[in-house]
Amino acid sequence: MAQTDLRSRIDTVRRFNRFYTRAIGVLQEGWLGSPFPLTEARVLYELAHREKPTATLVRNNLDLDAGYLSRVLSSFEKRGLIEKKASQDDRRQSLLALTEEGRRQFAPLEERTIQQVGGMIERLSEDEQRRLIGAMQTIEKLLAPAERPASGAPASYLLRPHQPGDMGWVVHRQGVLYAQEYGYDERFEALAAEIVAQFMQHYDVKRERCWIAERDGEVAGSVFLVAKSRITAKLRLLYVEPAARGLGIGSRLVGECVRFARQAGYKKIVLWTQSELDAARRIYKQAGFRVVRKKRHRSFSRDLVAETWELSL
Repeated sequence: MAQTDLRSRIDTVRRFNRFYTRAIGVLQEGWLGSPFPLTEARVLYELAHREKPTATLVRNNLDLDAGYLSRVLSSFEKRGLIEKKASQDDRRQSLLALTEEGRRQFAPLEERTIQQVGGMIERLSEDEQRRLIGAMQTIEKLLAPAERPASGAPASYLLRPHQPGDMGWVVHRQGVLYAQEYGYDERFEALAAEIVAQFMQHYDVKRERCWIAERDGEVAGSVFLVAKSRITAKLRLLYVEPAARGLGIGSRLVGECVRFARQAGYKKIVLWTQSELDAARRIYKQAGFRVVRKKRHRSFSRDLVAETWELSL
């Protein structure tokens, strides 16, 4: 490659970096008007979207200096934002988790981030949004280092808000998996599509959420929490990809629904499921839900027993 070509490409990358840091407000003293600088906000994000990570995992994911991260975590602990618990697998390691106060302080930051990113992309057409997301994914795949988990280490995943393209994928996978695993016909996929369409058309960022579980850059599961009334939320369309089952993703998704519902001021969460969905029912029971109603019906070409579950908050 000619030296002039290399220099031109370097200048292009640097110009893009300057543009994007301005666009997302990286240079502000507090990230999105919060009391947290950008790096602290990134640490909070890792803790909020991972299931009890170690400091080593957070440091590696964010490429932070160990001493700097230690000071950030000590500050968080003094402020009551995080709690530490010794790992049963390695007593030298501590498992980190946000406290209720930590989640309370992180919640508005998460909401502002979603609003900011939404404001950036909603002025683009559907085709432009797909091109933008595709370009971002290409950059990430080309520049991200190849990472492989250590032998015997638990597979990691993260939870994130929904983004363009997720909704179609969720409907597609719901239709495929319920047909393969339970024999449901296309009417179940139609129901999933209707639920997703209503969520997108009436999305209330303050009171509703979709969480996407992501593993190795691929969607591994999802769940929705939507408003049923002023005091009641409804959990919908929980699913986990077969290859990602056994990692605790389903329990984590339901746990996020419960935490968010409390923060949003709901008094109760309800959900509708079928008696044959044993894995999902175990998760609901562990989270504190209880069956309040059963009804036999024929849907999706099957004779089923529908169950309504509730959780008081």
